[in-house]
Amino acid sequence: MKNSVFVTIVMVIAFAIGSYIYYGIFGTAEHTSILHHLYQGGPLVIVLIVLTLMNITFVFERIFSLNKAAGRGSVTKYLKNLQTSLANGDVEQAIEHCDRQRGSVANIIRQGLEKYQSLKSSNAPLEEKMKDVQKAVEEATMLEVPLLEKNLIALSTIASIATMVGLLGTTIGMIRAFQALARAGAPDAIQLSIGISEALVNTAGGLIAAIIGIVAYNFFVNKVDSFTYMIEEASFNVVQTLSNKK
Repeated sequence: MKNSVFVTIVMVIAFAIGSYIYYGIFGTAEHTSILHHLYQGGPLVIVLIVLTLMNITFVFERIFSLNKAAGRGSVTKYLKNLQTSLANGDVEQAIEHCDRQRGSVANIIRQGLEKYQSLKSSNAPLEEKMKDVQKAVEEATMLEVPLLEKNLIALSTIASIATMVGLLGTTIGMIRAFQALARAGAPDAIQLSIGISEALVNTAGGLIAAIIGIVAYNFFVNKVDSFTYMIEEASFNVVQTLSNKK
């Protein structure tokens, strides 16, 4: 499934759930309950619920994807076994280690090893062979890394949008509150309280959605950077080991 289609589906489902929560739960709650105060936040609360639900969905999607990218078993143990096989000149066994691990690092290393195997019978100089192997590794990396970074931009964007939506709701609520104060005679206490509630609810909702997005974005960026560093280090070590083999 294309990422744009996935994001669209998540957005539609989140909007349906957000509308139900706002009108079906908050809107039918008792006037003295906290849920009714959330309903007084106005229709922008639906947008904030949608953004929060999308944040949570992308967090779980990234957790699942990065766990899959880590592969089976310990990556450190896999790299140790890989180096042992290559040091012994057993490229076939090294490829088998990649097949068993099935993580992002293993997928990239496997492409380089398969390229090395295909050039083994070639009469080309070793330097030319290793350039081809390095190119195969780089191409595999270019295909693998975007999968690790998928939806990170969405998390960052949602965090920024949530802040702006919360600020907009706060502004609208304060305008309503000042309109209640500006009326001739005694201020309309009900409209004043509604305006203040709208401002505070939207402020809190925007901050919650933004905090979730920012924390998740920074956490996953750190994870992707660790993966990228591991890929580069493992690829370099494999190429160096192959280059030193006669």
